[in-house]
Amino acid sequence: MRALRFTRYGSPADVLEIVDVTEPELNGGDALVSIRAASVTPSDLKTVSGYVPGTSLPRVPGRDFAGVVVGGPHDWIGAEVWGTGGDLGYTRDGSHAELVVVPVSALIRKPERLTFAEASVLGVNFVVGWLGVVETALLEKGETIAIFGVNGGVGSAVAQIARVRGARVIGIDRKPPVDEAALDDFVLLHGDVAPEVRRLTRGAGAEVVYDAVGGVTTSSALACLAHQGRLVVIASTGTRKVEIDLPDFYHREVRMLGLDTRRLGAVRCAELLGQITSHLESGEFRPPPIAFTFGLELAGDAYEAVAKRPPGRVVICP
Repeated sequence: MRALRFTRYGSPADVLEIVDVTEPELNGGDALVSIRAASVTPSDLKTVSGYVPGTSLPRVPGRDFAGVVVGGPHDWIGAEVWGTGGDLGYTRDGSHAELVVVPVSALIRKPERLTFAEASVLGVNFVVGWLGVVETALLEKGETIAIFGVNGGVGSAVAQIARVRGARVIGIDRKPPVDEAALDDFVLLHGDVAPEVRRLTRGAGAEVVYDAVGGVTTSSALACLAHQGRLVVIASTGTRKVEIDLPDFYHREVRMLGLDTRRLGAVRCAELLGQITSHLESGEFRPPPIAFTFGLELAGDAYEAVAKRPPGRVVICP
């Protein structure tokens, strides 16, 4: 089979290559999926560039996928599936190939209303969003959530999840909102946005802040929190270290919660996607727009496109 592979870290243009590899063999409990579409995410770029510790080489990258089961248990053969995993592309070969091996227990049927390409751009974003909003921040109906980076893949997923949870949603980004449907208010990310968030919440602040940018936005995110608010952080853009006013932190009794989905293997991710599927089937959750689609032979161009931060997702279709 053909696969995208890297044997050393560096610029994707320099280290990624299309190779012919032996079709993977299945062990007991494995399934073989023929990839119909696989998204390229910013985390894939970071992996190839060497910013993600724990990646073993050589490696086929790619976390998200959608395809058809062609090997494994008889009752799964021919099933249209989708998935993602914090292990895929890191410690086991990922989805940027014609075939990928996943545990049978990681198989989950693709929502019928979605195309393969649409399903392939949802995994990481909605797993990170759902885990942060529902299981980590415990967002409740009637609360307010402010989302830094709402135009990004994770941010837009968080907005949709929060809307379904019955929360008030304030989006924050450097550019006008790409999708306003899930937002109650929008704040342009320019300087200190906390005063505007507090104005919109009548001085109270947001019970939950989801910071999908991190680093350069952490101070502002903390300042947006209401008393006893919860801040979820998933990134560290621009800087790894930030200063915190500790007396302000503990007097306001706020909480700062980190989230690392790389620790979630494909099986655990399938469990989370199972909770999301009904919302996708009903249309409550919508896939983001797809900006570019590339064949596997142009996978390097796909990575280059993601690096330029297009207004939509990038997909490889082997």
